[in-house]
Amino acid sequence: MSIELIPVEGLPEVRPGDDLGALLATALHGTGIRDGDIVAVTQKIVSKAEGRVVPEEGEGRAAWVERETARVVARRGDLVIAQTRHGFVCANAGVDASNVEPGFLTLLPDDPDGSAELIRTRLSDDLRVSAGVVITDTFGRAWRRGVVNVAIGCAGLPALVDLRGTRDHTGRVLEATVIALADEVAAASGLVIAKASRVPVAIVRGVTAAAPPIPASEVVRPPEEDLFRESPLLSISARRTIRRFGAGEVPREAVEEAARAACAAPAPHHTRPWLFVVLASPAAKRRLLGAMAEAWRADLLVEGAPEHLIERRLATSDALLGAAPLLVVPCMRTSGALEFPNEERRRAERDMFVLSAGAATQNLLLALHAQGLASAWTASTLMCPEETREALGLADEWTPMGAVAVGPMPPGAPAPRAPIDLGEHLRFER
Repeated sequence: MSIELIPVEGLPEVRPGDDLGALLATALHGTGIRDGDIVAVTQKIVSKAEGRVVPEEGEGRAAWVERETARVVARRGDLVIAQTRHGFVCANAGVDASNVEPGFLTLLPDDPDGSAELIRTRLSDDLRVSAGVVITDTFGRAWRRGVVNVAIGCAGLPALVDLRGTRDHTGRVLEATVIALADEVAAASGLVIAKASRVPVAIVRGVTAAAPPIPASEVVRPPEEDLFRESPLLSISARRTIRRFGAGEVPREAVEEAARAACAAPAPHHTRPWLFVVLASPAAKRRLLGAMAEAWRADLLVEGAPEHLIERRLATSDALLGAAPLLVVPCMRTSGALEFPNEERRRAERDMFVLSAGAATQNLLLALHAQGLASAWTASTLMCPEETREALGLADEWTPMGAVAVGPMPPGAPAPRAPIDLGEHLRFER
């Protein structure tokens, strides 16, 4: 098999409102385009034709990036790696100033697969050929320098070719090989399409794929398969307390990874004074929640709280902790603390262990978030340590430090956290 790349020249400057399909049909008319060819078209001329050109002045580029961003993945200085509403992860949400008149920006097409299908249909009608269409854009790559053309839209060819279950040349059955064919076509077209060449279209000839058409949207990796959804720095500030949970269970290995992260927290005197008790079975959760409810009810009755307020308090706790698929109770002990004769020093020594337990619990929450799980910490077990120890079979040396409700993320991503005003929280001394 051989592949041929044919640059398509003579296309006029594309402007908003132009009939791109007609312009492409005219430019391709004398190229000898044939059935089975794939026409690679740069995103830039598609965006121009569809009116996805906006003025940079006024709102400014940063505002357009924010508007086109569905989720920030990473940020460094002025560079934002963002997920668009299409699911693409790219620099500045695809907002770009190259190959456009000064003072203007282009945005990604609203529906790149739909745009590719419209072009394919027009070429079929005008040129009487059955050709595929790939809309390309240049993306960076997380682990490699430089950019490469990828497919953001396609029609008339499979964006993915699933080879799982077939055999390689040695006879071994392939278990994980899914070829991103549309991306391979887009990357090949980049050899004859360049930003400065005024050649925004190319024919890629010789590609064969005995599979039904699949849109480029299928190339986007779903969240549950994404191991790199956020940069470490962003993950810290993006974590939110989630008080409702989606369907399903919490994988044991996810809890183990979170516990490993928790045990990396700073601790006094080279100790690890923590224990994380996991309650996954309904019986274990009922045992703890029942013990806490009895303790809270007794305390509130002593304080003279009316019955309806007691029931509301218990119902609120049960709505969170009782509904969570899994509970984690962080515990702390002070064995290993130094014995000081001075009371103030003894309190400071204990405070170190408490701070350490807080840091370990925060690490646990961040690690759960990094694995796509929802969580919420409550002070619940702090209010009834004896009852908690009894329900969990813990020795007296352990002090419960609240409870963490854990579960799958519910449908709908939590709203991004508003920027925090550091005026009252940060001070630099000179």
